[in-house]
Order: sequence, then structure tokens, then C-alpha cells
Amino acid sequence: MAVYTEVTPAQAAALLQQLGLGELLELRGCPGGIENTNYFASVQAPDGARHEYVLTLFERLGFEQLPFYLCLMQHLAAKGIPVPNPAPDASGQILHRLLGKPAALVNKLPGQSVLAPHPAHCAQLGTLLARMHLAALDYPRQQPNLRGLAWWNQTAPEVLPHLSPAQAALLRSELALQNELAQQPRYHSLPRGPVHADLFRDNALFEGDRLTGVFDFYFAGCDTWLFDLSVALNDWCIDLASGQPDASRSHALLTAYQNLRPLSAAEHELLPLLLRAAALRFWLSRLWDWYLPRDAAMLVPHDPTHFERVLCARVAHA
Repeated sequence: MAVYTEVTPAQAAALLQQLGLGELLELRGCPGGIENTNYFASVQAPDGARHEYVLTLFERLGFEQLPFYLCLMQHLAAKGIPVPNPAPDASGQILHRLLGKPAALVNKLPGQSVLAPHPAHCAQLGTLLARMHLAALDYPRQQPNLRGLAWWNQTAPEVLPHLSPAQAALLRSELALQNELAQQPRYHSLPRGPVHADLFRDNALFEGDRLTGVFDFYFAGCDTWLFDLSVALNDWCIDLASGQPDASRSHALLTAYQNLRPLSAAEHELLPLLLRAAALRFWLSRLWDWYLPRDAAMLVPHDPTHFERVLCARVAHA
């Protein structure tokens, strides 16, 4: 989260009134994340109850793309998955307009992120990820993962001039490997559907040791479930200092996931390559944000060297 577009309390209050949610009590900019403008809004409902919401103005995604994400959240929430549920207006529309930009208002989930997870946290995350994949099987909308292979191929030339020769060689070789994999029948046999594609530890919430929900679906798209699983493994089950995988956390997450959705033979075979793909994706995006930043209040770009270490560790363990 970040603040690219300043929203005044009066502007936020007008949207709340339009949605019939009540009176704005407090509006606070959110410091985390890098893609959109986000605010926390405390609201007093017409019945006097106090509720917390997240107001998002979308800075890159357009009106034509956003129904995929918002309706996916609505679909999962209707199936009992603990995700933010977009607030509709009187006509049922969940995509709104504020300051000329697409906007959404969702309920703020309870809990706090666990930034140093234990195997028990990873197991709960694995279970919920499998539930999400299965719950989205009948989701009717289609949209590709917009940060998938096509974006990697487009973005790599923009960041290569900023890299050392060794880094550039690593980026080129891994990108070539993923382009080759994408042409193989065994890759096309992988189960796929709507995926979160950004399920890091700071996108999940816990109350005590209980997982209360996941959020930030604005990188979601249709991709392989194995890629989604790999993204989670590359964050929840990695030692942050070294980038090395943690065996106990990896085992807990994978076991819990497979208790609900066992991996196919092709998924077992290709997991090492998809772990490298997931590391490459976030190394590339962090390089892009680091060297080609956008102006935003409260924005602190993530250090790209972390996912360079993760990628090197996945290559070494291939």
C-alpha cells in the first residue's frame, strides 16, 4: 500500500454516503505496499456500530481489468473464504470512481500479519490456499496473470542496464529457462485457475495463532496453481537473512495444502522450476520498482537483492 493520490476526508465521506455505509470518523493513509493508493477508514454505521474499511484508488489497473479482482473477492467471500468483500452501491456495483480513478471499499479484516511465521502458521496458510484454489474453480471470469511471463519478457530489458554482468547473466538465463518451459506440454498439463499470485506473509492476518484471512488480490489472475503455491513457499518458508528455504516450514505448508488438494505427478516434477519462476517474478518487479520508481507519499520500495538471493538458492537446490 502507498499514497499516490491524496484523498480528503470530505471526498471519502461522500463515497461512504453514496454506499450507505455511514459517517466517516477517521481517514488514515496506509504506508505499506507499492501499487495503489490506500487508506484506512473508520466509519460509524447508521445503527451506531463502528466498522473499519480499506479504501483503494487504483493507480495502474483500469476499469476494464478491475472487475476480475473485485468479483473474485466477492465470489470467494460468498463461499466462506475469509477475504475482504467489496462494498456495493444501491445498484450492486462494487467498482466505484473517486477523483477520476477507479476505487473500491472493502471491509478491513481482523488480526495482524505474522512476519516471523512458524510451521503452524505455514500449515494454516497452506490449507487456506488450497481452499481458495478449489473455491475458485467455478469462477466464470478470465484474465491472465498480468505479471506473468509476458510481463517478465517486457520488463527485463528495462532493468538490465542497471545490473552487474553477473546479475544480467542470471536474469537472462532464468528468463530463457522459463520461456522454454512455457512451450512444453508438461507445463500446459498443470492444473490452473484464478490465483492470488502475491500471497506473502504481510498479505495474511492472524489473531493469536489463528489465521483470520488473506487480502490484496490486485495481482490475481489465471495461472497455474503451482505458481501460486510457489509464490507462497518463496516467502513463508524462506529465511529472510539468507534467502535459503526452511525445510520445516516448507513441509508444513506443502503437507497442509496437499491434504486438501494433492499435487499431480507433473506438479511434483515441475515444482523446482516454478519456485525459480516465482523468485524471478519478484526479483524483476523489485528491480523495476527500485530503479524506475514512481512518486508516492509514504512509499518505500522493497530491496531487490532479497529475491536475487532466493532465486540463487532455488537454482542451487534445483
